[in-house]
Amino acid sequence: MVTQQTNNDWPLWEIFIRSKQGLDHKHVGSLHAADAQMAIENARDVYTRRMEGVSIWAIESKHIHASNPDESASLYEPSNDKIYRHPTFYDLPDEVGHM
Repeated sequence: MVTQQTNNDWPLWEIFIRSKQGLDHKHVGSLHAADAQMAIENARDVYTRRMEGVSIWAIESKHIHASNPDESASLYEPSNDKIYRHPTFYDLPDEVGHM
């Protein structure tokens, strides 16, 4: 007996689009699809209009790992002891202008 998958059974995919003006991909939304190829094709139909996209990334949501917001202090605090990374130690010539 063959069972049919419904859209609710399909994995969730996070969609990122790179526009013609940008070098980075931006998250535009999510959708359900049976596989990566279907996710890319559906993303093209749903999230790109007027030919503004030049690249689509589809990442299955289960593969995305995020930091815990409750642990942000301990995660980002170590960078405070690396003061050499702050731009206060650099002298910029006047010709540079706004930076």
